[in-house]
Amino acid sequence: MCAKPVELVRQFVYLLLCEFIWHYLTKLVILFVCFFCLFVLVFFSERVVPFLSRPTLPALLLPTGLHLFSSNAICRSLCLNCLYIGLYDPFCDLLPSFLIFSLLSLLFHFPVSFTGEHKSVNGWFDRVASIHSCLSAAQKVLQGKGLQGMKSYMQRQPAPQSSQGRNTQPCNCNPIEVSARLSEGKRNILVTSALPYVNNVPHLGNIIGCVLSADVFSRYGRLRGWNLLFVCGTDEYGTATENKAREEGLTPQLICDKYHAVHSSIYKWFQIDFDFFGRTTTEKQTEIAQDIFWRLHKNGFLVEDTVEQLRCEQCQRFLADRFVEGICPHCKYPEARGDQCDKCGRLINAVELREPQCKVCRQTPVIRSSKHLFLDLPKLETQLEQWLEKSTSTGDWTTNAKQITRSWLRDGLKPRCITRDLLWGTPVPHPDFKEKVFYVWFDAPIGYLSITANYTDEWEKWWKNPHQVELYNFMAKDNVPFHSVVFPCSLLGAQDNYTLVSHLVATEYLNYEDTKFSKSRGVGVFGDMAKDTGIPADVWRFYLLYVRPEGQDSAFSWADMALKNNSELLNNLGNFINRAGMFVTKFFEGCVPVMELQQEDKKLLALVGWELQQYIQLMDKVKIRDALKHILNISRHGNQYIQVNEPWKNIKGGDTERQRAGTVTGVSVNIACLLSVMLMPYMPEVSQTIRNQLNAPQSCVSTMLQGNGTFVCSLCAGHRIGTVSPLFQKLEADQIEALKKRFGGQQVFDPAAVPAPAAAVEVVTVNGVDPEKAKQLTQAVAEQGDKVRALKAQNAEKAVITAEVAKLLDLKKQLALAEGKSPEPAPQKGKKKK
Repeated sequence: MCAKPVELVRQFVYLLLCEFIWHYLTKLVILFVCFFCLFVLVFFSERVVPFLSRPTLPALLLPTGLHLFSSNAICRSLCLNCLYIGLYDPFCDLLPSFLIFSLLSLLFHFPVSFTGEHKSVNGWFDRVASIHSCLSAAQKVLQGKGLQGMKSYMQRQPAPQSSQGRNTQPCNCNPIEVSARLSEGKRNILVTSALPYVNNVPHLGNIIGCVLSADVFSRYGRLRGWNLLFVCGTDEYGTATENKAREEGLTPQLICDKYHAVHSSIYKWFQIDFDFFGRTTTEKQTEIAQDIFWRLHKNGFLVEDTVEQLRCEQCQRFLADRFVEGICPHCKYPEARGDQCDKCGRLINAVELREPQCKVCRQTPVIRSSKHLFLDLPKLETQLEQWLEKSTSTGDWTTNAKQITRSWLRDGLKPRCITRDLLWGTPVPHPDFKEKVFYVWFDAPIGYLSITANYTDEWEKWWKNPHQVELYNFMAKDNVPFHSVVFPCSLLGAQDNYTLVSHLVATEYLNYEDTKFSKSRGVGVFGDMAKDTGIPADVWRFYLLYVRPEGQDSAFSWADMALKNNSELLNNLGNFINRAGMFVTKFFEGCVPVMELQQEDKKLLALVGWELQQYIQLMDKVKIRDALKHILNISRHGNQYIQVNEPWKNIKGGDTERQRAGTVTGVSVNIACLLSVMLMPYMPEVSQTIRNQLNAPQSCVSTMLQGNGTFVCSLCAGHRIGTVSPLFQKLEADQIEALKKRFGGQQVFDPAAVPAPAAAVEVVTVNGVDPEKAKQLTQAVAEQGDKVRALKAQNAEKAVITAEVAKLLDLKKQLALAEGKSPEPAPQKGKKKK
């Protein structure tokens, strides 16, 4: 028989008031003791268990009808339940935060020393502190953020699944790491988002193309009850990092530390709910990358070759990828990198660049020979094609991902160099190449594996288990060939039963207004700036997902963002949910009225049910933008339903009219509850606010989206809702105009400001070829070309397109003159200009 509640409290208070706790956690201890005493008084009251002959303490009756007697089991159960209840109840919101935070602090941040009758506690602390999962959990949850970090972590945990059909024995595993384990009875989904380079600040296009899209799908998958693991991290090796370190006068490691924190902060503000956000500069990365390398070497899929490289004699080094710039040999873009052109997207060998320059000293490099290792892609081509045939036919690959992959195969695979002459990278373990490191596009995708390995010791059950795990890769289209050809070939060649991508989800590009994002020119909104606009993160998420470039390039527009906020969020979605809740408060004293459904109500519910099923089918296929439209459709149906039935008038009539008002109100508030669940992947804070206002039961979260997606009314007659208030604010025209100017850049090239052709002719006839003017005009032509393509993609008016095409042709004539060429007439449609 266990100690009585008073004795439990006495002993616990004694422990908490030890000198070292009082010294470090004075205020926290006082609050904790108060909550703990209240906790014991509320939950540990004496009771008789039906199948026992005498009272037994402690005893806890679970909703499932089971009783718990073990102190450990009860504490674990109550902590987890309070964690989830905390999403709705302010008291329980604070309790687990203080409870678990204080325990983790005791375990991992302060020295522990007990004497006398509590000497055995030392052993307990030592044993728990030595468990790897506990250390990992503390590192994951706290991350140096203290109590607020713990509280925010707790608030975004998913609701627990029903225990029916599951093992009801107490679980000895750390609850924070449960998601890292495979499930036999569920879909096991592994989600990765393309690792962002650590050398920059992500802009809105980067965010929607990778992490935000992956986050929405991951949140949705958890709602569906899938066993899902979502990992990402910063890509920290390679020339990009070395180059950024040189620019900022820091070491590569300091650059990595700086920008990893920047990325983490940005994604946290955007509410990207990773299971783990890691980095590639770890021992696990070196270990796993080198293991794959040796397997490829052993299996005969690596070849040596001598290649011609650009070498800077001034810097006394070979110039890898991003240490050299020049004119693209394909599209003439003047700032193409040594590995890829940002303008046309074509891959480049650095020696192909025209007029190359060393980015460090701006000297012209020379061509020299260097020995490197290559991944023998032609030797792996047959295996790759067989796997691609299966994966693309059974998985959800986006159209652009299939097309880009086919184009690589159609042109024939060539050996791909996997080594570089750099200092900052994963070392090549081969003795003949000890001065080299792995090329970032061989090394970086392996980061998915190492990041998972740094999160859980069971990483191989995810990454070496293709029959039980479905892998979803999220990225922008320029990353496709590395994830559909190079990385799969590395894993196929390693021959270690690796999990290969089942669903490759690639977006097109998101532009800014009518141009491209440019940090250097101050054009566009970057992740660290969004918060400063005063626009809530959920509104940013909503608009980016609304214009997500799923099938073609799209553009962020301030005017359109204001329009969508004011029309779709404020006047449509927010208006319906607010009205439904206000009717319950104003007409029915805050309780959901009795509903007597008529044919009109059933018709609406059937329509809502159909929209819900469409939403589920689209989300299952990762059609995130299209699925969002069905949420907005439901609120439109609801607004029309309210307008037609006018409950504000019927409530003033007789019994029949009042009953009708009650039915319309009850149906509307239940549809609002459904919308709160459907919004969870898109707008998590708004979703939580709606459920708080409706005092929605926890069961509504899982009930709506699991199974076949049947709409169920979760707010029964008599259910009391909370305080209802508006969800969104209007974006005013002057506010938007100010933001547009602020993020439009001060040095944006304006094609209209280019001198007229006559003036250009005058300059050329006097000075001959003008390289500086040619460089400016080349940039102008590229930007104007982007503008024309964007207008065509948006199906703009023909007159507008014609005017912009005329500007483009005019700029091309000026460019020809600046290059000392004769202006040529515009080529006929369908023919390329030679």
